[in-house]
Amino acid sequence: MKLFRQIKPEFIDDRGGITRILDSMAPIVSILFVTSKQGSIRSNHYHKKDTHYCYLVSGKMEWFEKPVEGGEIESAILESGDMIFTPTMTIHAVRFLEDSVFLTFATESRNQADYEADTVRVQLI
Repeated sequence: MKLFRQIKPEFIDDRGGITRILDSMAPIVSILFVTSKQGSIRSNHYHKKDTHYCYLVSGKMEWFEKPVEGGEIESAILESGDMIFTPTMTIHAVRFLEDSVFLTFATESRNQADYEADTVRVQLI
């Protein structure tokens, strides 16, 4: 599990701050702004080609993942300022412990047709 905890601003002055959320060589093709209600569950799937980072802007969530080919389920609690990376062929699911807002930075298109072609739904949680 590739988890980044409490990403902090690198620069702060009287105007505010600048926080580098992601500085990656991966080509980011789409960025999603997602809201989720406390108690809801999302994902329960894996992607054949897509990889993505999920940055929690506000709220609290429990993240679950495991490789498609064997392995154990790992889990982590994410709070505001945390980010998780999900590689290809990794089953993932999330339970929202509070009303939450997160950003997903994905390496594949998220138009509905492309997303459905790349997504395999499974029941993890």
